[in-house]
Amino acid sequence: MATTFFRIIKFGFQNFARNGLLSATTVAILVMTLLVFNGLLMFGVISKSAIASLEDKIDISVYFSAGATEDQILSLEKALESLPEVKSADYISQDKALAIFKDRHKEDEAIAQALNELQANPLLASLNIKAQSPSQYQTIAGYLDSENLKGIIDNVTYGENRVVIDRLARIVDTLRGAGWLTTLLFAAVAILVTFNTIRLAIYSNREELGIMRLVGASNKFINGPYLVTGVIYGVLGGMISLTLAAPAIVLASPYVSIFIPEVSLANYLLVHLPQLIFYHLAVGVTLGSVSAMVAVRRYLKI
Repeated sequence: MATTFFRIIKFGFQNFARNGLLSATTVAILVMTLLVFNGLLMFGVISKSAIASLEDKIDISVYFSAGATEDQILSLEKALESLPEVKSADYISQDKALAIFKDRHKEDEAIAQALNELQANPLLASLNIKAQSPSQYQTIAGYLDSENLKGIIDNVTYGENRVVIDRLARIVDTLRGAGWLTTLLFAAVAILVTFNTIRLAIYSNREELGIMRLVGASNKFINGPYLVTGVIYGVLGGMISLTLAAPAIVLASPYVSIFIPEVSLANYLLVHLPQLIFYHLAVGVTLGSVSAMVAVRRYLKI
C-alpha cells in the first residue's frame, strides 16, 4: 500500500511536469480565480465596515418636555435598552446638551453672547437611540408614540428623518444583497473554469488512461495521480495568488482609508495573514482536487 501511495504521488508530479503548458495554464487560471476570491474577501471587509459606518450615522432623538423628571427619563432609557430592536440609548441631560452646544459654537461670538444673556438653559434633555438595524426604527418610533409617554416627550425626530432612514436602510440591504450575489456568481465561474481546465489536461492523456484501465489499474490508481496534480495546482495557485494580492492590498489601503477611515486593509492583512494563507490554500486545493475528481470520473467508466 505504501508503494502504491508513493507511486501515485510520483505520477502526480510527473503529470504536472509532463504537461508543462497545460499545468502553467491551469495554475494561471487558479491564480486568477483565487485573486477574484481574495477580492471578494476584501470587498466583504470594506462593505462590512462601510455598512457599519453607515448604520452608525443613523439614529433618532427623543426630546423631553421641560416638566419631565430625570427619573422618568432614566426609566424610559432602561425600558428602551430592554427592547431587542434597540442597540443603545444615550441620555443627554440639559446641562450636557448646553455644554456640547457651547463647545460646538465656541468660535461664534454672537451665539456665545446670546447664551450668556440667557438666564435659563434653553435646551431640552434628550435620548439618542440607535437600532440594531435601520429597518427597526419604525418599531421604536411606534413604542415612543404610546399614550403614557406623551406627557414627557416633546418631540421625536423619526418623523423628520424617516425618508433618510428608509433610504439608508434600502442602501444597506442592497449592498448586502449585491455582495452575496457577486460572491455566488464568481464562485460559480471559478468552479466551471477550473473544472474545464483540469478536464482538458485529463483529455490530453485519454489514451493513456484507457490503456491503464485495460491492464487492470484500479479506479483509485487512475484517479490518484490527477488528484495529486490537482492539489499541486491548488497549492501553487494559492501561494502565487496571495503573493500577488498582498502588495496590491497594501498599495490600495491608503486610498480605501480616504473614503472609509475605519478601514485599514494593510492592518487587516497583517492581523489576518495566517487565515488568508489558509483560505487561499484551502480554496485552491479544494478547487483543484474536486475538479480533478469530477473530471476523471467519466474515464473510470471505460
